[in-house]
Amino acid sequence: MILDFVRTTLHHAITTPAGDGFAPLRLQKGLARRLNITFGQPLCSKEQLSARRVAEERLAKLRAARVSGKVTEAPSATKVAAPVMVYFEKDRNARELVRVEELLKAKSIPYQLLDVGGDEATLKFVMHNAKCEEDDLPIVFVAGAPIGDFRELVAADVSGELAKAIYG
Repeated sequence: MILDFVRTTLHHAITTPAGDGFAPLRLQKGLARRLNITFGQPLCSKEQLSARRVAEERLAKLRAARVSGKVTEAPSATKVAAPVMVYFEKDRNARELVRVEELLKAKSIPYQLLDVGGDEATLKFVMHNAKCEEDDLPIVFVAGAPIGDFRELVAADVSGELAKAIYG
């Protein structure tokens, strides 16, 4: 279309550095760029124009589907899981660590194992926030909030609090 050619050509003219050494031309191009932004960038590159057209088509399809009743709600975004950390000490309660891992894997919950052996600061952080003793490790945290040991993790899973904490 001729209008598309004019839009892209004018966009190129105001964004190219050619002629910026001449002050009157540089000032006019700066003013034109500011006006273009102010009016919602009607002058744009070919790539931006094609992306806008694709978005317009998608919006038209979504509106048509909503009007026809095929879509009852807006498309949902993919759920993003909160970070799940499992703090453990290398040789302490190994069987319970395996059980925690099995539960998280069975629920397809991504998690990260963090060994606190030899890291006094992290161990004190875990014991203070989870209100537990060293013998209670492994301890599960979701987004910095303690869930607890394996029994508390199972209880949170059964009650639905675990999924709520992870996925919101």
